[in-house]
Amino acid sequence: MEQPLAPYSVCNLAAVNLANMVDKEKKVVDYEKLKRTVEIGVRMQDNVIDATPYFLEENKKQALGERRVGLGVMGLADLLIYCEKEYGSEDGNKLVDEVFKTIATTAYRASIELAKEKGSFPFLVGETEEETQKLRQAFIHTGYMKRMPEDIRQDILKYGIRNSHLLTVAPTGSTGTMVGVSTGLEPYFSFSYYRSGRLGKFIEVKADIVQEYLDKHPEADPNNLPHWFVTAMDLSPEAHADVQCIIQRWVDSSLSKTVNAPRGYTVEQVQKVYERLWRCGAKGGTVYVDGSRDAQVLTLKAEENTFEEQLELIPEEKEQETKRAVVLVDTIQDLRSTDVTIGSEVGNICPVCREGTVEEIGGCNTCVSCGAQLKCGL
Repeated sequence: MEQPLAPYSVCNLAAVNLANMVDKEKKVVDYEKLKRTVEIGVRMQDNVIDATPYFLEENKKQALGERRVGLGVMGLADLLIYCEKEYGSEDGNKLVDEVFKTIATTAYRASIELAKEKGSFPFLVGETEEETQKLRQAFIHTGYMKRMPEDIRQDILKYGIRNSHLLTVAPTGSTGTMVGVSTGLEPYFSFSYYRSGRLGKFIEVKADIVQEYLDKHPEADPNNLPHWFVTAMDLSPEAHADVQCIIQRWVDSSLSKTVNAPRGYTVEQVQKVYERLWRCGAKGGTVYVDGSRDAQVLTLKAEENTFEEQLELIPEEKEQETKRAVVLVDTIQDLRSTDVTIGSEVGNICPVCREGTVEEIGGCNTCVSCGAQLKCGL
């Protein structure tokens, strides 16, 4: 979980596209561009707090009191590839550390500048100057702040800070895929893979960065890419965990990161990975063993979604599942034989559960049966 929250807390999330923070000719990170992007992102997200229509008074009080934001990233794997560094390698980890140090220190300095302009988040302001100083002292002596540069800690004592939290890394699965970069902190699962959508279909996804490289290097073998083209399953689970811990050092909230483990990984091996994460200071962790679920969101080959694949091994269960399958098929045929529309608009039949109708709830077109949010206008 990338965003632990207090009761009634809310957090608006954004992501810096790290793929755009590289000088591709020099193969180095453009740190000045990165800093400027982070500064704009922090100001934008702080403005969102005031622009948001809160449905509950408790949410409004908490949000305006702590002014929490969560600036994250996407495209980390792309940044490393453009810099010709292997994800999970010693050189790659040094670069990752420097990138996230830059993001963190820039975000905190930007929030201090906002405090000078607009004031600190109210929960950091006491009724007297003495109380305010006590609150600021407590703030800079938290575990995270003790390891921040001293100039930031001292400026918070002097000027306060606009936001209680500034950083988090959400998965950005949809948005990262939409803009054609790696999602969140993850390496590419593969440079050609299949992704399941809400309707259960498998959609082929090809990484743009590979074609970009091949266009620039027509002599290259697409089946034998340079060593810095690293995929999730190329890495050991320990390497995944170590990257997460390096980044967690610079993230005040938490982050989403999957430790991919090979098929057949044992319970004891999974336990050791979680222990490694805990020892290194991670606030949470996810270990996914390949093939451990009947259906996967990401796979290396296309799979047909047929009832027959689900009806194997146990005769008794097969009979029950067959009856369920027949009912479902009949239901779909019945829907197709009427003028009912399956879709995401108000009044349509939900395309996810195929049972409930879609209604506008809280600004989102939502299924009244399964609760799927199909289309949001907020």
